[in-house]
Order: sequence, then structure tokens, then C-alpha cells
Amino acid sequence: MKKEAPKHAHMDWFPVIDNCLHAGGQSITRLAARVGQTPFYVYDRNIMTRKVELLREALPQGLHLHYAMKANPMPAVVQHLSQLTNGIDVASVAEMQVALNTGIDPLTISFAGPGKNDAELRSAIAAGIIINMESEGEMERIAQIGESLEILPHVAIRVNPDFELKTSGMKMGGGPKPFGVDAERVPEMLKRCGELNLNFKGFHIFSGSQNLRPEAIIEAQTKTFALAYRLAEFAPQPITWLNIGGGLGIPYFPGEETLPLDAIADNLKPLIIEAQARLPDAEIVMELGRYFVGEAGLYISEVVECKESRGEKFAITNGGLHHHLSASGNFGQIIRKNYPVCVANNVSSDSLEKVSVVGPLCTPLDIITDKMLLPVVVIGDLIAVYQSGAYGFTASPRDFLSHPHPLEILV
Repeated sequence: MKKEAPKHAHMDWFPVIDNCLHAGGQSITRLAARVGQTPFYVYDRNIMTRKVELLREALPQGLHLHYAMKANPMPAVVQHLSQLTNGIDVASVAEMQVALNTGIDPLTISFAGPGKNDAELRSAIAAGIIINMESEGEMERIAQIGESLEILPHVAIRVNPDFELKTSGMKMGGGPKPFGVDAERVPEMLKRCGELNLNFKGFHIFSGSQNLRPEAIIEAQTKTFALAYRLAEFAPQPITWLNIGGGLGIPYFPGEETLPLDAIADNLKPLIIEAQARLPDAEIVMELGRYFVGEAGLYISEVVECKESRGEKFAITNGGLHHHLSASGNFGQIIRKNYPVCVANNVSSDSLEKVSVVGPLCTPLDIITDKMLLPVVVIGDLIAVYQSGAYGFTASPRDFLSHPHPLEILV
């Protein structure tokens, strides 16, 4: 991919990895012809590869990297990342099957989720993956199902820590949560675990995601190891697996910068060394999704109409919130902000205008970008939304108003 940034002044703030002109060495216009329709998502395997390489170069040895495939479960993407990382974390049986189809060792797959039913547990036990137990009741059901199958289930406890990842986009731990077992209840659960026919592996301690503050990540990681040591004292057997979560964010909006890794790595190095001494049998796992794939994706839609309303210009595309809910601002944003956007077939124009790019749906929520300076937009232009590799295609209400679905390609 070429690495020069788009020339629009409104894009100067954005730390562009590639530009809209080329994805996988091909122009977006040519890719649209290859796909045969718009809208579509395009994901670049080279960016994913580089993200993994950069992380391995920065972080200390002894840390295993897992891909949290809920960020982007496209089978081709999962297959690619399965060859680069040390394992895959899934959140459903359907995801588990995709992960197993990559051919990796089932014991490098872990399954988290607060509402696993008996059929899901049965499948996971039969597959031989690690199940992150989210409650005492789930633990009892796993033991019963394992006995009925005459299989020893591999289990870990997902811990709801007594701290949170401060300033994270989504707080997954600390306070009352549906996720995991409250840290103060884990010792009693471990006692019961030792009485059941279960192969206890360790802990999954995940406190939050999408964080761009190194100091917050450092604090949470330090507390995570300390909590793991306290809980390990009650374990029925030596800890062999410790998932410390992820939390590493990517920039989306003006004022946000790429997360610096130096301080995080400096803090992790002694933590890993200590863990190797105190938990000598444990594999230390960092679980990341968005960090690997978010910047590797573009969402492309086509302008089908341009109109003015009371002095404002609107470019209407054949894509929108039903395909890319997060870009519309309806996926966790309190105050809506524009994702970085460009006109993919016209990135070098010096003639700019203020325009709102919206989708075709009959709702005022269907906004791709609000009052942004872009080259003069005309019917047939291709609108590209950056940072679209994570939580785009599968996290959007694609059947809302029954418009056609987008396609996905990996280049």
C-alpha cells in the first residue's frame, strides 16, 4: 500500500496507514468493479500482518497474542490471523466453528460469554477448547455435561475484577457486571471447582477495551497480575493459562493519536518476568481484536443522489447505519463524531465543499458524516470510511428496512 496521506486539509489530523486510492495495491474504483457491487467492506491483510509484527516487536517475549474474533469474524480474516497469532478467542459456537476450521490446536481457543446455553457448552466441551466460566451455575452445568459426554472439560474462570480500565471505550470489569465472577467470590468458586471433574486452567481477567491512555492500561495490567496472584493461592491446581485481556485502542476521531507502546512494554517486561517466576507453568495471553483489524478496513458506498435543503448539501449513498452502525454514531457514542472519510475516487481535489453524507434509510440517524469538508461530491462517487475493519459488518442491523447487504473482501 502507498503511504502518502490524502491531501484534504480535513484529513491532516488522521494518522493514515494507507490512502483511499489503493487497497492491496489496487484502486478502490477497480476493487468496486471486482466486487461487482457497492456497498462493500475491504480488509487489507498486509496491515493486519504489520499490526501483529509491530506489537511483537514492541512487547516483551513470553506474551502470547490471541485474536478476539468478535471484532471481525470474516472466515478469511480469521484464517489469516490464526497464522500470525497464538490463538483465537470466541464468543459463540458459530465463531468457535470458524476458529476450529483454521486448523489450530483447540486448546488455543477460548470461549467467553455470559449466557452460554447447554447446547453451546456441550459443543465447546466436545471440541476440547477452554471455556471461560462466567458463573457458579455455569460451572456446575459444565461439570454435568462433561460427565455425560465422558470428557474432561477444560475451564478457566472469567473474573470481574475489583478495578476498572479507566477511560476505556467499554468497561468490562469493576462494579456490578454481567460478565464474569466477582473477584471476591472466586476463592469459593475455586474450592468447588476442585471438587468437580474439571480441568482448571486459570483466569481470564478483562477490564475494558478501546483505550488510548498508556497510564490507564499500565495501571490495569499491574492490578491484573496482582489479582491473579491472589486468586491463584486458592486454585485447585497450578495455573497454566492467564488471559490478561487487551484494551489497546486505535484512533478514530480528531485529537486522538496512535497509542504509544513504549511505556506499556516497559511496564509489562518486569510483570512477565515476575509471572514466569510465580506462575511458572502459566501461558500469559493478551487478547486483542480491534487493535489488529480496525485500521485494516474500509467501508465503501456509492453516491446515488445529491440534493440541497435550506442551504445545506446532502450526498445520499446506498450505504449507511444498517451496514456500519458505529460510523453512524449509534454504537456507543454519547456525542456523535465523524469517522475519517474521503471520496475514494477523488482524493486529490483542491476544490472542497461542506457536505453531509447520509444513507438511504428513512431515519435521521442514518449519517455517515455530518457537515464535513470534502471534494465536490457528485453522483457515482465512492465514499470511503476509514477505521472500518472492526465491529462494522457484523455489528450493524443489516436487515433494517430490508435494503441489500454489503459484501466483504480480503485483499
